[in-house]
Amino acid sequence: MNLTQRELAARSGVTRSSLKRFEREGLIALDSLLKLALVLDCLDDFDKLAVKSQSIPAAQSLDALLAAPALRRRATGRKGRSHGV
Repeated sequence: MNLTQRELAARSGVTRSSLKRFEREGLIALDSLLKLALVLDCLDDFDKLAVKSQSIPAAQSLDALLAAPALRRRATGRKGRSHGV
C-alpha cells in the first residue's frame, strides 16, 4: 500500500504530527499504532507478540491474578553489590 502521510492520517484517524513523530523518533501511542496496523492490513502481526505460554494459566479476573502466587525469578547476580562502586 502506497499512501501519503495525509492519506494514512485520514484513513486511520491518527494525526499527521503523530505520524511524523513516529517516523522521526519511533514514538507512538499504542492505540495509534494499532489504528495504523489496521489500515495497513498488518494487525495480525501483533498476534505474534502475545504468544500464550503453556506454563502460565490465564487469569479469569484481576482478583484471581492478584491472588495467584508470584512466579519465582532467577537471581540477577547483583546481591551484595553496591550501586555506587
